[in-house]
Amino acid sequence: MRKNSKIVVGIRDSKLSQAQTNIFLEEANKIEELRNLFSFDVRTIKTTGDIHNSHRLDQIGGKGLFVREIEEKLISEEIDLAVHSMKDIPAQDSVNNLKIVCFLRRLCNNDVLLSNSGKKLNELPSGSIIGTSSIRRRSQILNLRKDLSIKLLRGNVDTRIKKLRDQQYDAIILSKAGLDRLNFTHLITEVLDKSFFLPAACQGAVGIQVKENSPMIEHLKKINHIVTERECLAERRILKKINANCNSPISVAANIDSKKITIACEVFDHNGNKLFKETSHGHEDQFINLSEILAEKILSSVGQKKINELDVLNNDFDYKAI
Repeated sequence: MRKNSKIVVGIRDSKLSQAQTNIFLEEANKIEELRNLFSFDVRTIKTTGDIHNSHRLDQIGGKGLFVREIEEKLISEEIDLAVHSMKDIPAQDSVNNLKIVCFLRRLCNNDVLLSNSGKKLNELPSGSIIGTSSIRRRSQILNLRKDLSIKLLRGNVDTRIKKLRDQQYDAIILSKAGLDRLNFTHLITEVLDKSFFLPAACQGAVGIQVKENSPMIEHLKKINHIVTERECLAERRILKKINANCNSPISVAANIDSKKITIACEVFDHNGNKLFKETSHGHEDQFINLSEILAEKILSSVGQKKINELDVLNNDFDYKAI
């Protein structure tokens, strides 16, 4: 860390990353010692996922494409701190000497539908074109409606919304938390209920990453949101135990309320068939144990070989309605 106590913050080059970072800075400035001891200098970093924004993520590496370059700069001490969407950080890849030490309060983690017609998912006419870059969302759409067409949609939130408005798609699916942070909530046609559209692990959560020896750790813990931390650790533990990642058609969502935790998980194949569905309940202190039990059930039911196969979509991402 630099002697002048200036903290260089590395983030993705996007409006959403900037919005998330602004929330972190607001929280940090509420803590007197953080406000008095440090000043923050935000620097944007182009990641592989942002540069190759027209390719399928699973075909260009998938794991860590939105964080790799940022973590490299953290290791080399070109930056002191990184702000990440937790969904972007692979659960099974541990980077030496780096640590997520602070979780910001998670916003609503539901997926949402934006449609040009104002129609909800079950109301869209057969053959309507749905845009997404997520293999998980692709499988979930097919599970519900094989009469819809699916077309790859990459780019930042602004770009995706523009492509929708330009009539390249009839509807698109995004994260509600991202739209909330960008003040785009008014564009939402439908908040997709978790009972039929369970979100990805760590969706809606933001994590602060530093080196393990960073003198900021104890200060950052004071703005950590413990409920979000436990929910995210539970979700990530399942993905790690079954060796899955953000490319896999797997939904995991933990929720803590009144000291009780609920962990729901669903696994799909690439044709939209549901291979596994189960929900665990317990005291919030059991979050790790419950996750490991649920992961073992997935492995027993689906099998590691099948989960590994689901990591990559071998056929064309785009799906034409039956």
